[in-house]
Amino acid sequence: MNENEKKQERSVRLMIYYYVIAISIVLLINWFLFPALTGTKVVEAEYSQFLQQIDDNQVSMVEIQNDHISYITDIDGSVSYYRTDFTDDPELLQVLKSQNVEFGQVGRRKPDYFVSIIICYILPISIILVDGFRKKNKTKDSELSSADEKSGMSKIHVTTTSKTTFDDVAGQDEAKESLTEIVDYLSNPEKYAEIGAKCPKGILLVGPPGTGKTLLAKAVAGEANVPFFASSGSEFVEMYVGRGAARVRELFEKAKKKAPCIVFIDEIDTVGKKRNSSLNSNEEREQTLNQLLTEMDGFEDNKGVLILAATNRPETLDAALLRPGRFDRQVRVELPDMEGRISILKVHAKDYKMEENIDYNLIARATSGASGAQLANIVNEGALRAVRMGRAKVSHADLEESIEVVIAGEQKKNAILSLQEKKIVSYHEIGHAILAAKQTNSAPVHKITIIPRTSGALGYTMQVETRDKSLLTKTDAMNKIATYCGGRAAEELVFGEYTTGASNDIEQATKIARAMVTKYGMTDKFDMMALETGGSQYLGGDSQLSCSPETAQLVDRESLSIIKEAHAKAAKILKDNEKKLHELADYLFEKETITGEQFMEILQA
Repeated sequence: MNENEKKQERSVRLMIYYYVIAISIVLLINWFLFPALTGTKVVEAEYSQFLQQIDDNQVSMVEIQNDHISYITDIDGSVSYYRTDFTDDPELLQVLKSQNVEFGQVGRRKPDYFVSIIICYILPISIILVDGFRKKNKTKDSELSSADEKSGMSKIHVTTTSKTTFDDVAGQDEAKESLTEIVDYLSNPEKYAEIGAKCPKGILLVGPPGTGKTLLAKAVAGEANVPFFASSGSEFVEMYVGRGAARVRELFEKAKKKAPCIVFIDEIDTVGKKRNSSLNSNEEREQTLNQLLTEMDGFEDNKGVLILAATNRPETLDAALLRPGRFDRQVRVELPDMEGRISILKVHAKDYKMEENIDYNLIARATSGASGAQLANIVNEGALRAVRMGRAKVSHADLEESIEVVIAGEQKKNAILSLQEKKIVSYHEIGHAILAAKQTNSAPVHKITIIPRTSGALGYTMQVETRDKSLLTKTDAMNKIATYCGGRAAEELVFGEYTTGASNDIEQATKIARAMVTKYGMTDKFDMMALETGGSQYLGGDSQLSCSPETAQLVDRESLSIIKEAHAKAAKILKDNEKKLHELADYLFEKETITGEQFMEILQA
């Protein structure tokens, strides 16, 4: 428990003690003071009881009124007050005199209940509330003044022997090259000052999630050996008006004292979104953004303070934030290529006990499009599988299985398909595989299985590219669609029936066909006309058609025409290779899982 948490705990404990004491005082006041202010308790008595108490010599004083009699009894020092109805009794005075009972005023003046309520209730409760409100405000001010320490907004990461460096970052050679100059400037500012060069004020790291933007920022601070202030954009968004802007000022004031240093703001799109004239705009967020703009390029010069920020939604950032003088550079942190994936796998493998025969090249080819975080997860999943299997080291088979776990989920141990369903799935997957093998420029088949997975897949065919592709030709796109159609075409050819097994294939084929029409300009009907807009560059998301309803109908017809053409091509290829289709489906039905090599041996035999 840190010092701030201890102070907060002591403050809460003192506040509890304070309220306990205050409530006790109120109760004591009401038990003792209120009865004294409101007068003495009077007991109603029968006249016969009154006479009996006189005979017993218990009555000490009497007051006779027109309609009642009040009297006091004194029994062994215990005084009580009574009241009884007046009765015209001529002998009463003689009896009272014979018992030496005094005559006088019994009881006290009529109590002032209004004053009593004010003194006993309203006054002490008001004092408690006012004092408690004052203490609460004092506590809240203290919390706001120490908000940085409590929320961790401005943590200073002092470089240690285990500091992060560029050696810990793999697969981002271009990004590291762009940041090396910044490291050199922070380490040797005199060299740049001689020629008059100035360090960029801000660098924006842009890329998909999991590509290592935060890791790169830490590596820059570690390489330059300077303090590192880390915060998130969400930490500037507060419920208190003006508090977000105040936090920005406090962050930069601390940074100036530690210059040269690095201020890193993760997910800056939280506070840096585009401003607009809408009446529903978030004024508090805009004030925070305005303060950030002022601190980065205002009248005061933040010498030695470098701003690093990361986002995967650069299209949402305000234009004033991206102009030169604020974020002078944008460093793209993209998904790694095959060589980058190999390097990332080797970096993460250093933390695990790995066998010597692991083919990192094959693992990298099988994980095309994976980010650094996903590759780290794959290696960890492989290590977990090795432990479950009772091995001391991670094997190549563990890593291959972990890829399938990430793609399709764990194997369903208790899922039992009927023989008919198992046969249909076998033909479906072999249909995909034959289409992939019989088309040119198609990724080779690596593995075929009909073991159900937790993702809902009853089987799948894994293709592994021999190399990364940056461009997709029209032929490649048509081949992909035809391969997706291969499963349904095999079912139609053999069973003459449709099943739900092709639902994901239909979805993927439709997505590629629509993209060919609306984005890639791969049809003669629309030439190079863009018909679709929207969608995040790095987060994906659905795009929207930017055309008339009539054109949208033509888009649907053109997409359907492409899918029908690919479907017909798949049916023809399978018809031409029907003998091999039956032979391979029977083999897969028996073995349940076969490799790409086994598949090609039978197909080419």
